[in-house]
Amino acid sequence: MANKEATSDELKAEARRAADEVGRHARRAADEAGEAFETARDRGADLYESAREKGAEFVDSARRRGEEYLESARERGHEYAERARREARRIYREGERRAGEVASHAEDYYDEVSGAVRRHPAQALGIAAGLGFLLGLIVARR
Repeated sequence: MANKEATSDELKAEARRAADEVGRHARRAADEAGEAFETARDRGADLYESAREKGAEFVDSARRRGEEYLESARERGHEYAERARREARRIYREGERRAGEVASHAEDYYDEVSGAVRRHPAQALGIAAGLGFLLGLIVARR
């Protein structure tokens, strides 16, 4: 029986050592898991911060690009407006010149007609009466 007791004590001691060993491994695993968690959390925070900075850079870049496009569009708008003003002035001057030519031709024609009426008043009166009669017929038919 002494032998059984010794074996029983040895088994208890061996079980205790094994339990202590398992406890040390469990604590070490828990410590390593905690360190891994801390590392992952720190890495996640770093990644979050990096992503936030990249996002802010992207937004700033997009804003600058938009401002550049806006300024470019304004400059082009001013250029096109100035071209339109120049073309409008050119067309206006051309219109004035042609209106002057037409007025000059009308004055010349008026002078010719006035001279013809003064030279042949009866003939002019007959032509005017004939035209009046024809216009009266045309208007009456409508």
